[in-house]
Amino acid sequence: MHFPRQFYCIVFLFVLVAGSAFAQQEDLLSLEQIYASSEFAQERLQPIQWIENGEAYVTVENGNELTRWDSQSLEKSIFVPGSALQSNGKPFRIESFSLSDDGSKVLIFTNSSRVWRSNTKGDYWVYDLASKELKQLGKEFEPSSLMFAKFSDDNKYVAYVQKFNLYKENFSTGEITQLTKDGTDKVINGTFDWAYEEEFGKRDGFAWSPNAMHIAFWQIDASKIGTFYMINNTDSVYSKPIPLQYPKVGEEPAGAKIGLIDMASQKTKWILIPGGEKENYLPGMQWINPDLLLIQQMNRKQNQLTIWTYKPSNAELKKIYVETEKTWVDLAYPDLSRYGWSDNSLTLVDDGKAFLRMTENDGWRHIYKVEIATGMKTLITPGEFDVASFGGLSNKEVFFIASPNNATQRYLYAIDLEGKGKLRRVTPEAFDGVNTYDIAPNGQVAIHNHQSTSEPLTTRLVSLPAHETVKNLVENEAYKAKLASLKTPDIKFTTVTTSEGVTLDARVIYPVDFDESKKYPVLFHVYGEPWSTVATDTQVGLYNIMLAQKGYFIIDMDNRGTPTLKGSEWRKSIYRKIGVINTLDQGQAAKELLKLPYLDESRVAVWGWSGGGSMTLNLMFKFPEVYQTGMSVAAVSNQLIYDNIYQERYMGLPQENMEDFVNGSPITYAKNLEGNLLIVHGTGDDNVHYQGAEMLINELIKHNKQFQMMPYPNRSHGIYEGVGTSLHLYTLLTNYLIEHTPVN
Repeated sequence: MHFPRQFYCIVFLFVLVAGSAFAQQEDLLSLEQIYASSEFAQERLQPIQWIENGEAYVTVENGNELTRWDSQSLEKSIFVPGSALQSNGKPFRIESFSLSDDGSKVLIFTNSSRVWRSNTKGDYWVYDLASKELKQLGKEFEPSSLMFAKFSDDNKYVAYVQKFNLYKENFSTGEITQLTKDGTDKVINGTFDWAYEEEFGKRDGFAWSPNAMHIAFWQIDASKIGTFYMINNTDSVYSKPIPLQYPKVGEEPAGAKIGLIDMASQKTKWILIPGGEKENYLPGMQWINPDLLLIQQMNRKQNQLTIWTYKPSNAELKKIYVETEKTWVDLAYPDLSRYGWSDNSLTLVDDGKAFLRMTENDGWRHIYKVEIATGMKTLITPGEFDVASFGGLSNKEVFFIASPNNATQRYLYAIDLEGKGKLRRVTPEAFDGVNTYDIAPNGQVAIHNHQSTSEPLTTRLVSLPAHETVKNLVENEAYKAKLASLKTPDIKFTTVTTSEGVTLDARVIYPVDFDESKKYPVLFHVYGEPWSTVATDTQVGLYNIMLAQKGYFIIDMDNRGTPTLKGSEWRKSIYRKIGVINTLDQGQAAKELLKLPYLDESRVAVWGWSGGGSMTLNLMFKFPEVYQTGMSVAAVSNQLIYDNIYQERYMGLPQENMEDFVNGSPITYAKNLEGNLLIVHGTGDDNVHYQGAEMLINELIKHNKQFQMMPYPNRSHGIYEGVGTSLHLYTLLTNYLIEHTPVN
């Protein structure tokens, strides 16, 4: 069959155009690439454990093998071969591990299951490095039911929690002894209830004394905590209620006390701390030496921290330190260098004669050294700057994370431990951005993680104090190459000053192929509460890159009340004003930014998750003239239904200042909705209950306000469980954004 010459010309042109279009598509991201494939997966260093005081570290490789790396020579050796870690002839995966104090045994955690946020329940095995023997602990108990197993210092026993009770097991004979017998889902021994875990970061609730003669443990009395029911409608033809002990704001907290089990008599003695069990919290407890415990106590409003010492030998309880604030007292969290929980334990120095404590009584977050015997305080970090977090110790210096000149960044600093030295920046100038460290006990080497808006995460082993790279551990070259194949946006930092004179840091992601003569739609991404920041010099997520490729400006701003490095007044000004001053700052700052000629004030959207979802609602209801579209995920719509520890810390007690809770809650202003609103919530959210979404829906219905709603059945606060969930969620958000805030 013959075709005219014009046909071949048309085909040739079609191939050229199609090929060009295909080439253009290759450098654009899709939702499927981000959420349904591993194409852009980044490398990350597996968790390590320092051994031999930092002379070496051990890490997991290939999922079921432990390797030892010498910190100086970088010589690698097999620490525990994968072939030795098998059950019934099948290898098992190492999820976490710890070593006995003498380094002779390895405790391995596997086959875990989830408890609230983390997988803290599972099976434990002990591998003896000398005999090469592998033994399972607690074989008489049901699989995947042990928690927080740990060696005694004399290496004879392992203790663990099973169904809210403490047990010890003789490692040699396998004999198991039950140490507490009153544990139930109401009386919790050796671990914690939902609220302590979520708001104090407490999971592991017991500790051996250094001489193995005692175990100190928490007991939580949740018997009077109300039960909140979530509903599972999908796994059976009959719905199933899921009970959750959850203390709502204004409700009496769970009782907490600390017991001391004598290993010889196996009897428990309770430490009677003044103030009572019900109206106080016990967020910290640690051994200083075999005959001295350090206990942290906070009052219910969390504006007073009291630190006690307790001597088991004579039952002496001594108050050694008191710290008060008009607002609230922070423990070791939120870690101002990154999101997440931190250990509330105090760093011991001077051979256990003193501890380090970060306070904000002088207007900045500083490190003080407190002598245990006298309570005398010494300022270690003088100056008008904030300490973001502790880093570690060397013989004479304390390391910490700070950024005195730029609140969007984080660097390692060091200063003399006696409070007489000069501040010294340890992180080299080449590492602009956000830096975090895992410093070895000897203070001579560290694992250094670095990232910025222009550099994805890299990890290296460095020597200290010179900060010389010993070895690059994670370089993410493949990920960098994938990014280089994409059209990527420019990202700039700026500041915005509102009409009330408040200056906010802002991170601005520009549309790809930005043209200053055009007008672009804007998406504000918000959080805005005391638990996290968004305008930081960290790598930008692929989702933001994809939106920038589509032609959106994406803007992150940190308002007053966020845990950024701008002094105590900045962070604490939100006290009793969550939902008020943070919303005001964001709305007014958005108005200022939208004066830029290339931002289209008629195409403005806002979105956020959790506290950011609450912020989204407040902005939509209070600034309808600014935001036309909002996407609120997992929001607290009514502050009166969130948990007591978080809400009372930052807002006070509703019995005393109810008006503040009402004024800060989005539901109060739902009647003002004018724009397009998408509400997203997981029905299995144990943190921010789906109940809040339904309350908000009722209020919107009452005022005939139209909106869209997407419930995710049985999904938790992160809305990630189930095949395809993340792809579905972000497809939903993207489609809603494009429909209501289109790109011209």
